[in-house]
Amino acid sequence: MFRIGHGYDVHKLVEGRKLILGGIEIPHVTGLLGHSDADVLVHAIMDAMLGALAMGDIGHLFPDNDDSFKDADSMKLMAEVCRRIRAEGWEIGNIDATIIAQAPKLAPHIMAMRENIAKVCGCDVSQISVKATTEEHLGFTGEKLGMSAHAVALMCKV
Repeated sequence: MFRIGHGYDVHKLVEGRKLILGGIEIPHVTGLLGHSDADVLVHAIMDAMLGALAMGDIGHLFPDNDDSFKDADSMKLMAEVCRRIRAEGWEIGNIDATIIAQAPKLAPHIMAMRENIAKVCGCDVSQISVKATTEEHLGFTGEKLGMSAHAVALMCKV
C-alpha cells in the first residue's frame, strides 16, 4: 500500500537568528523566526509524511506553546516523526521538496541537506530530493521577508 502527503511551511526572516535549512546552518544576514529552529524545509517534510498517514501535523505533535520545544532542533523532531511512522509499519518511498527563497543561493548546500535528511530518516539519499527556487522578486519571499517550502512524501507500507 502507498500513501502520498503534501507539506507546506513558511517562516519570517529576521536579523539575529541562524538560518537553518535541512539541518545545515547556512551563512546569511538573516535567519528564520520560529518557536523551534524554524527549519522550513524539515517542517514541510515532516508535515508531508504525517499528512500521508493521517497522523496530524507538527503543530499537533510539537506545539509552539510547549516550552520543551523552544529552539528545538528540527532534525531531532524529524527523528521522532520517523520513529512514529515506523511504529505504524510505514517507510519512506521518496520525498520531493522545494525551498522558495530569494537569497541566499542554496545550490551549494543542497547535497548536505539531502544527506542530513536521509540519515535522520534512515533511507538512501536517492530517496530525498531537495530543490530551491526564487519567486523572481515577487511576494514575501521575493522581497526577502521570509522563506517557504513545499514537500511531497510517498509512504510505503512495510
